[in-house]
Amino acid sequence: MKLKYIFFTITFINLFGCIADSDEPKSKITLNFDHYWDENEITNSELNSLNLTNEFGNLLSIERLRYLISGIVLTNDNGQTIELEGYNLVNISNETSLNYTPLEMIKSGYYSNISFIFGFTNENNNGNYVDLNSKSWNVPSMLGGGYHFLQIDGKFINNSNEEQGYNYHAIRATNNLNNSNNQDTFFRVDLGPINVTIETEINISVDVAKWFKNPNTWNLNELNQMLMPNYEAQIMMYENGQDVFSLAIND
Repeated sequence: MKLKYIFFTITFINLFGCIADSDEPKSKITLNFDHYWDENEITNSELNSLNLTNEFGNLLSIERLRYLISGIVLTNDNGQTIELEGYNLVNISNETSLNYTPLEMIKSGYYSNISFIFGFTNENNNGNYVDLNSKSWNVPSMLGGGYHFLQIDGKFINNSNEEQGYNYHAIRATNNLNNSNNQDTFFRVDLGPINVTIETEINISVDVAKWFKNPNTWNLNELNQMLMPNYEAQIMMYENGQDVFSLAIND
């Protein structure tokens, strides 16, 4: 009789615990990407205008801006992590892509950090993604294959006071002379703490000017095209990208 009582007590506790877990509030999160040049917002209507000046002093325009984010992770106070599958190709010319909602529902509450990967990890970069293929996002096999992490295209005024095109494209750094010198250029962006409630929106500021600023002041007269096979240039892009993304502070 005593054993039956213990059995039913344990069963009741387990059942109650499952019900309690299922009743915990769940939410989807949405990441919103807002783009700036220093403190000035970049909108789709301002593309193709020579109205931006980088840290070096190059006058330039942005005609296309696309980048890949993946591997969203939320960390709670106990150090436990929740990894959200999926990726998003952000395209400033496509308003739909500026808002990304992963499919997974997560528990509401406080999280000590939310982060994402800029680009793909090596494991994911080896995949075959039909949607990315259709957007010409691939990297040629002679440069290591996989996918781009970033594309910024436009024009600038060169030393001859003429308009010239530039292609600021980030990929995994590949040294064609010695493949053992390949270097990872994806990186994790830690945004900081968030509070998740129903339909939480997370606003992310993207300061595009920083790609050309720190720690490497970018001179477009010297580094404007053929940057994908340029191992040193890819490392410089990786270094400059570390503080491009930040969690927006809402008033």
